[in-house]
Amino acid sequence: MTALTPVEPGGRDVESVRAPRRGQESPRHARQKRRSGAPAVIGLVAGVLSVLLVSASAVGGVVLNSFNQRLQENVVVLAETHEISADVGAIDGGFNILIVGTDSREGTWMGEDATADHGGELNDVNILVHVAQDQSNATVISFPRDLEVDLPDCARFFGYSNKINTAYPGGDFNGNGLACVVQTVENLTGLPIHFAGKVSFAGVIALADAIGGVSVCTDGPIYDPYSGLDIPTGGEHVLAGEEALAFLRTRHGVGDGSDWSRVSSQQVYLSSLLRKVKADGTLADPGRLFNLANIAINNMVLSSGFADPFTLVSIALTLKNLPLERVSFVQFPTSGTNERSNAVTNWYAAEPLLAYVAADEPFQLPEIGDNRGTIADPNAPAAPEPSSTDAPAPVDNSELPVLVGVTGQTGAQYSCSVSNIE
Repeated sequence: MTALTPVEPGGRDVESVRAPRRGQESPRHARQKRRSGAPAVIGLVAGVLSVLLVSASAVGGVVLNSFNQRLQENVVVLAETHEISADVGAIDGGFNILIVGTDSREGTWMGEDATADHGGELNDVNILVHVAQDQSNATVISFPRDLEVDLPDCARFFGYSNKINTAYPGGDFNGNGLACVVQTVENLTGLPIHFAGKVSFAGVIALADAIGGVSVCTDGPIYDPYSGLDIPTGGEHVLAGEEALAFLRTRHGVGDGSDWSRVSSQQVYLSSLLRKVKADGTLADPGRLFNLANIAINNMVLSSGFADPFTLVSIALTLKNLPLERVSFVQFPTSGTNERSNAVTNWYAAEPLLAYVAADEPFQLPEIGDNRGTIADPNAPAAPEPSSTDAPAPVDNSELPVLVGVTGQTGAQYSCSVSNIE
């Protein structure tokens, strides 16, 4: 493997993906009525995207019209600054989806008033999904909640710069929390966000139950009284419902107890979820997909361009056939903290990452996991041998450039969360 230096992939200048800085004019956003939400799981989105693909033919126009009506009930309007087509394959440079999870506990076992200590909803989970225009690869970028960012005008209640998770409550003072998070991430990454959605704790629990749980690996016992997680031993564990939610929320029980370790554990879960729904026939079962779609619709708030059945069908077509080896789950690169204990962007690693995403070009990571919150699973199954069946052959990433300083894994790689119990 050869190390990548911050050059110009595909002829694109890395400076072209740098964020607009403080003082530059930002697009204004408006928002319609919203519902409370909470930490995100990208599989929730996969459920609603996939079902629309099937429902159009298997369930019929009546159901499709019903979906459309329910999707429009809670819509966030983003700035009309990017061309959005119902045929997402026609969007130049691929399309980007921002999934936001806030820390509201409304409607969950944690109680209706559990947000009182938080001073409002914070966007603690921010996940940017990029799908290449040729639909050959995808990148899922997770941003740590304590990342220091320049805040746009819509979030200036918390100053010109602050943690990224202040963008939602800052924007909420102007009635546009989700749209304000979108603008914040656009300014940070230089990437246009075409679609956005917010999901709830209740939806995470319901999805985990609906798919029969997700298998995760830990290298030892994990106990976190703050999230309610109690895994007594290392090894493989099938998590569903509230236990799955506790695993996604745990910070004190994994790695070094930081938000970076929490993000790493979320990638363990998400990669396993992706493998499961592609392997167990979920994407080809109309009944199961219909159930997942109902769960998603009942627990999501979508941007106006996202809340369109035809757009969802188009997105489902792209996600259904993505090779696992070319779906990269990565952490946004940081390097230490500043005087306010906020994470600082490592632009030496972030610029090449964003340049490759903007240029729609695939890459590989130096290793599986980050050796802090996750490690490679020592008991991972061997890669399947090439066969003459209809099953697609594994995609070879060995000739791709290596992004130095970027951590994570692909959907095809197996990893384990690191216990911090000695």
